Amino acid sequence: MNDRPARPTGVTRRRALAAGAGGLAAAALSGGRVTAAPAPPPALQPYASYWFPDSLPAGSPEPGVVWRSLASWEPEEDPDLPFNRAAVPLAARFAPPPPNGTARAGEARVCALAAFATTSGNPSQGAPTADCYAPTNWAYLDELVFWGGSSGEGLILAPNAPVVDAAHRNGVPVLGTVFLPPAAYGGQLRWTRDLVRRGPDGGFPLADRLIRVARAYGFDGWFVNAETGGGDARLGADMRDFIAYLQGHGEGLRVTWYDAMAVSGGIDWQNRLNEHNAPFFQAAGSMFLNFNWDRSGLLSSAALARRLERSPYDLWAGIDVEARGWDTPVDWDAVVPAAGPHVTSYGFYRPEWTWKSLPAGGRGPAAFHARDDRFWSGQALDPSAPEAGPWRPPAASVADRSTLTALPFATTFNTGHGLGWYEKGRRTGDSAWNHLGLQDRLPGRRWTVRTEGPRPTVGFDFADAWRGGSSLLVDGRLTGPAAVELYAARLPFAHSTVVELAQRTDPGSGAVRVELAVAVDEEPYAFLPAGTLRAGGRGWTTVTVRAGAKLRGRKGRTIRSLGIRLTAADGGAVRWRLGGLAVRAADPAAPARPAHPAITAARVGADGTAELRLAWGAPAGSGNGSGSGHRTGPVRQYEVRQALPGGRFRFLGGTCGHAYYVPALRRTDGEAATRIEVRAVDELYTVSAPAPVTFRW
Repeated sequence: MNDRPARPTGVTRRRALAAGAGGLAAAALSGGRVTAAPAPPPALQPYASYWFPDSLPAGSPEPGVVWRSLASWEPEEDPDLPFNRAAVPLAARFAPPPPNGTARAGEARVCALAAFATTSGNPSQGAPTADCYAPTNWAYLDELVFWGGSSGEGLILAPNAPVVDAAHRNGVPVLGTVFLPPAAYGGQLRWTRDLVRRGPDGGFPLADRLIRVARAYGFDGWFVNAETGGGDARLGADMRDFIAYLQGHGEGLRVTWYDAMAVSGGIDWQNRLNEHNAPFFQAAGSMFLNFNWDRSGLLSSAALARRLERSPYDLWAGIDVEARGWDTPVDWDAVVPAAGPHVTSYGFYRPEWTWKSLPAGGRGPAAFHARDDRFWSGQALDPSAPEAGPWRPPAASVADRSTLTALPFATTFNTGHGLGWYEKGRRTGDSAWNHLGLQDRLPGRRWTVRTEGPRPTVGFDFADAWRGGSSLLVDGRLTGPAAVELYAARLPFAHSTVVELAQRTDPGSGAVRVELAVAVDEEPYAFLPAGTLRAGGRGWTTVTVRAGAKLRGRKGRTIRSLGIRLTAADGGAVRWRLGGLAVRAADPAAPARPAHPAITAARVGADGTAELRLAWGAPAGSGNGSGSGHRTGPVRQYEVRQALPGGRFRFLGGTCGHAYYVPALRRTDGEAATRIEVRAVDELYTVSAPAPVTFRW
């Protein structure tokens, strides 16, 4: 992109073998058991996919890089596709009334271009570290671009499944990237010509391939960034037609065009919508304007969009935050004026600055989330009253959105990474991990607290959890009741509605009285007793609040908001954790177990641990819909664990799909065989009976 220091993505490469190198030696299967392979297969780690359009660079790739041609890609020949395929459908969402007087619904939205890892060597299903970019402020995002690409690795990136699954759970579409780099970064014009080459029928074969990739991998479209110079008007016309074909034949896929190539075929960043780039805007679903826009240029862009019978909010005004984050100077009133309608939408380039810029000695996940929440909500971490200043967080201008529209709903405040794994308060995984597909639907407003006394600190904490890797911690002195709004909702409310909480106090906390805060329709909050926890920390406890029975006469209505209210008995300090929150209208029933688990490939390494590729089928009778009348709902995720002596288990990982890679299975006490179990988990975190498979050493 223009007028910024050279920052080609993916130049720093991981030194691991890339997926698909050399092929796999599949294990022979018999009754769910794997026999010894005739020879050790190569490394089994699957990675996110990337391609060149057709022709490959001259020479040989660097170690850890695999050069692939999209023109020759076939889904049935892609051994890593089961590990990269997203499984969560894009959720519908709504805009609740904003928590402040400045945010507006139906006007500007936010796009983000984020690089989660390098182009090559990006694991398909997370990694054994909590130090990662784990975005959770989905409520303010309208589109996420999986950013990357480099001339030495590949130019076309498909998002990996964990990112797509987390975004989809929160109603955010995810786009892959087509990056045609400037010549200064190794770009070659032949790659642009490869991309837009027409077929015998006048169509675009590689546009068809891009559509097939998005369908096969389960994401929502493409961000096209053509910056290789030297083109002519014929190439410009071909690119325009290519974008129109991709948008028109994609049947619901999104296409976002970056303001670089002009209709002349040359690279000429306009920083506004005008006659030089409007044909691309007309062909695409939206356009990301280059960063050097100004107030008059955005006003003229919005006016031209309307003359073209397009919404001005289909234009993203680019804001480069990669280097300075919330210290980036921005003329906010040019985009989202405090007085008058918003002019356009806007897009952040590289908001993972909140993770990258963490100090070396403070890179824990809690520190990241506090920093990321500040980026989106403001320094005070109070979206109901975002402070004025040079940084205008999205919460100050953009209405948040929610996907809480159907029962059952449950959360364990799991952010998609952690320092261990917990089940019912017990630590069953002793290693750090990340997998965004396991992330819960988290509170959208960080953090709205109503109190007349000191405001406690609210945030995600990783020292203890009820389930997953994190919990919600409220920490501070409470001289009066403090109500924390957690979720805006449109959940059906009836006499049978039940709310469950898993909670605890930490050592050093005073006693605390807990109330469930429920707002039904337009009425104010009702506060329902949810237990009094003693001082000093006594472990986790669960409580069931029969909200429907307690609020009689409100049958057939709607829960608009959910939260909690805490009161310290002596007005002292509390450290209170919320590990789980569930709303249901029927007793939960366990899902059926996964079908036919199998070890599809295996390798024992020199260190004595084993790599495994696992696969299974969906449980019998699993569905895709849920609602207040259903006893069972769809499978939310699958979890894999290792059986240990004495009836104990070790958490190995989880995924939303039907395949999982285990990087290092540890043998216990010289055992000849290890039992592995795959369990289905539904929306209430009810767990199925295990489906076992045995690995023989």
